[in-house]
Amino acid sequence: MARDFYEVLGVSRDAGSEEIQQAFRRLARANHPDVNRDPAAEERFKEINEAYQVLSDPEERRKYDRFGENFRKVPDDWEQPVGAGVGGFRGGGRPRTGPASGFTSAGFDDLGGSIDIEDLLGGMFGRGRARAGPIAGADQEVELPLTVEEAFRGGPRQVTLTGTAGPRTYTVTIPPGVTDGQRIRLAGEGGRGVGAGEPGDLYMVARLLPHPRYRVSGRDITVDLPLAPWEAALGGSVPVPTPAGGTKVEVPPGSSTGRRLRLRGQGMPNPRGAPGDLFAEIAIMVPPRPTEAERELFARLAEVSDFDPRRGG
Repeated sequence: MARDFYEVLGVSRDAGSEEIQQAFRRLARANHPDVNRDPAAEERFKEINEAYQVLSDPEERRKYDRFGENFRKVPDDWEQPVGAGVGGFRGGGRPRTGPASGFTSAGFDDLGGSIDIEDLLGGMFGRGRARAGPIAGADQEVELPLTVEEAFRGGPRQVTLTGTAGPRTYTVTIPPGVTDGQRIRLAGEGGRGVGAGEPGDLYMVARLLPHPRYRVSGRDITVDLPLAPWEAALGGSVPVPTPAGGTKVEVPPGSSTGRRLRLRGQGMPNPRGAPGDLFAEIAIMVPPRPTEAERELFARLAEVSDFDPRRGG
C-alpha cells in the first residue's frame, strides 16, 4: 500500500497550501540526489514530488481525500451535477494520467553545500509554478576561516566565493569577538527566488583556525605561560601575550605547572555583554643545556632543600 501523501510531506490533512508548499521545499532540498548521497534519497525525492503534485492541486487533492490511493481510477467527471454521474458537485476536473514524473538535476553550488532553489524546483512545477506562486530562494552557508587575532579584532574583510554562477566577492564586516560557529548574515545574497520570490540569505559561518599559542573556548582564551624554576618559586610580574597585545601577570610565589592565572575581561570581546577572560596556564621550564654555574646552583639547591614533589611537601 502506498504511503499517505500527507504523511510523506509531514503535514496534517487540513494543512493549507502554504504549509504544504513549505514542507515540500524543505524535504525536496534535504532529499535531492545532488545533495543527499543516500541510495534511497532518489526514491524519497520522487515520492515527495508526487505527493506535492497531488496535494498542491485543489481538484486532485479533493479526489485523493475522498478516494484515497484509488483516486487515479476515478473518472475525471466525478464532480458533475447530480444525475450526470458520480458525486454531485461541479464539473471541470483536470485529467491526470499518472504520477508526476522525474525531476531536474540541479547543479550543486559549492557555497557550503546549498542548492539554488530555482534549479532544484524549476523542473517540478512546470505549469504548476504559476499555481504555486512565488517561492523564496534558499538560504546558503559557507565557512569563513579566521585566526584568533582576526576574530578578536573584527573589522571589514573581503571574501571571494566560487559557485556555479562564477566567482563573487563580498566585503564582510566581522564583529569584534566573533566566536566559532557564529553566523554573519548577508541579506539577499543566497539562492535566487522563483518568480517574484525574494532571494535567500547568505550566512558566513565563522571557524576559528588552530593557533600555536591560544586556545579558545567560547569567549575565554587560554595561553601557556612558561616560567623558569626560580620565577615559579619566587613569584613576580611576568609578561604574557594576549590577542590585544602584551601585558603582565602577577605570579604568586610557589606556583607549579598547571596553575591558571585569570586576567578578567581580557578574553574575546562581547558587543552585547561582558567579555571573556584570559587564562595564563603555568608551565615550568628548565634550561635544556645548563651551564656549569647553573649545574652548581641546582646541585647546591638539592643539598639544602628538603622539598620532595613526589610526596607533595
